[in-house]
Amino acid sequence: MVGTDHDTSAFAVNAIHSWWNRVGKKCYPHATRITITADAGGSNGHNRRLWKWELQRMADAAGIPISVMHFPPGTSKWNKVEHRLFSFISQSWKGVPLKTYETIVNLIAATTTRSGLKVRCKLDKSNYQVGRKISDQQMRLVNLTRADFHGDWNYTITPRRRKT
Repeated sequence: MVGTDHDTSAFAVNAIHSWWNRVGKKCYPHATRITITADAGGSNGHNRRLWKWELQRMADAAGIPISVMHFPPGTSKWNKVEHRLFSFISQSWKGVPLKTYETIVNLIAATTTRSGLKVRCKLDKSNYQVGRKISDQQMRLVNLTRADFHGDWNYTITPRRRKT
């Protein structure tokens, strides 16, 4: 997902939710949970209330739990996606002026690897409010279960029951 606005937690979760709706649930129709590995900081940081709030909304909409495992602070370069995918994206747009969003999206979407990975990309023109605050009361509504090991970095957000 390439965004035209701010890189907020709402944008990050929207990118994941969009992937789930367009690709994930078709490729994994029997999935009983979504597992996300994420950096410890930035818009998807382990201490971001808005990240957890938006993940709760996604879990509710998808109807399955979302487990998150954050890389420890300072170790995001261990993320294999950064090494295996981003380097190929950089090769795809090598020497091409990135003047428009259309150019960026098309170059990312044209990226493939020798092992058969085909990258999909979509432009998100939505506006994302910066500085959105999630209150203590709202956080109590997040159905979050911390893992035994580093529960601040590893947790599962379970869908809330729908009212009938």
